[in-house]
Amino acid sequence: MNMRILEIPYPADLPQALGESPEEFERQIKFLVAARMYEMGRVSSGRAAELAGVSRAAFLEDLGRCRISVFNYPLSELDREIGQARRRAAESD
Repeated sequence: MNMRILEIPYPADLPQALGESPEEFERQIKFLVAARMYEMGRVSSGRAAELAGVSRAAFLEDLGRCRISVFNYPLSELDREIGQARRRAAESD
């Protein structure tokens, strides 16, 4: 896969001030960018996991730890699915 590299400058003392190593800090930044893009509906969970450099399962688990919903449905789609489920339930009665 063709990849590009994004460089984000940050103060050298920032990771230490947050009690993290530079590697932990950079890993967290990658995750947060991927998580926000997923939360906004810009990328799928698989693509976000790829961006964060982790497996999809690990990405979804980390979302839960950050209290970010793993269910990324637009409200209109959720309403539609609820309506369909209600119709199916009424038909089976």
